[in-house]
Amino acid sequence: MERHIHRQTEASALGRWTAAVRLGAAICSLAAVWSLPAFAEQPSGSDAFPQRVTPRVRMTSLDFLQADAERPWISAAERSTSRLRLVNDEVEALGPQTLMEWAGGGGDEEEGPTSKLDDPLVTDRPDFTEASTTVGKGVLQIEMGYTYTHDSDSGETAIEQSFGEPLFRYGMFADWFEWRLAVKPVQVRESSATARNTTAGVEDIYLGAKIALTPQDGMLPEIAIMPQMTVPSGSSAFRANKVLPGVNILYGWDVNDNLAWGGSSQWNNSVEGVDDTYVEFAQSFTVNYAWTEELSSYTEWFAFFPISADDAQNEHYIDGGFVYLITNDLQFDIRAGVGLNSAAADYFVGSGLSIRLH
Repeated sequence: MERHIHRQTEASALGRWTAAVRLGAAICSLAAVWSLPAFAEQPSGSDAFPQRVTPRVRMTSLDFLQADAERPWISAAERSTSRLRLVNDEVEALGPQTLMEWAGGGGDEEEGPTSKLDDPLVTDRPDFTEASTTVGKGVLQIEMGYTYTHDSDSGETAIEQSFGEPLFRYGMFADWFEWRLAVKPVQVRESSATARNTTAGVEDIYLGAKIALTPQDGMLPEIAIMPQMTVPSGSSAFRANKVLPGVNILYGWDVNDNLAWGGSSQWNNSVEGVDDTYVEFAQSFTVNYAWTEELSSYTEWFAFFPISADDAQNEHYIDGGFVYLITNDLQFDIRAGVGLNSAAADYFVGSGLSIRLH
């Protein structure tokens, strides 16, 4: 009986040892299979060694350089094909930034497509020339400010103040399209040697859209177009009794990382007197310089040229200002300008704040 029990004990111990060995072999096999995808393909030769490749959802230019350094046996042709595949996937994910491209060109972007949210906000204020870019799909940008304008002529003085000046820009459908709405509360104080009068209210609502047409391609400019109009909705003292449509064409060039210039050409219907309508052409040119990543400045000329108007005259201005980027989504600005001829206002000053919400 004791010998039988001893043999059972030996058999039981041997069975447990065999099961443990089999379990350890299975775990090692699973670990080996699990680790295979984490190693890159090894080249032939005595110098070859496996390198771990971290899977990436989206690769930037630095990622490409790092991946190339980790896989020296991959040929240049294979790397180029891989990059093109990744860039094309990124283009499809981000969508086009402009409606069209210049024939034979693809813009000046050297590092592949990037989201507009990767860069600081670009505003239409404080200069007269609007930006030739859009805010991006799903982005709401609010630009606000205050302007004080002084004009004296023949013993009469007019002081106009605009409060808030909110411009709402919202990207819809694609990165190259945005809706625009602006409201302008104003107060005008007129005085002479014999009388004073103050009028306050709101001007007609401005409605428009901006369409980014082309990116910059060398000497060919970045271009956008803005169909726009005002609708009769303001206070009685500032309301036109009809819809006044117009169109604005914007263009710009980045000369280098610090210097850029642009301009705008627009034609808008305007009202003289009660119901007399005429077309007013406006032209502008602006030069922008970035002093640091946060601080930039601009200098600008703009003018209004009434066409077939009875009383309205040409007006020329020059202005400049500074823009300070508080964060990528928040910007502060100041500006000042003077009139260059007798029909223009004497001077104006103002400041503003812009915020991007996404």
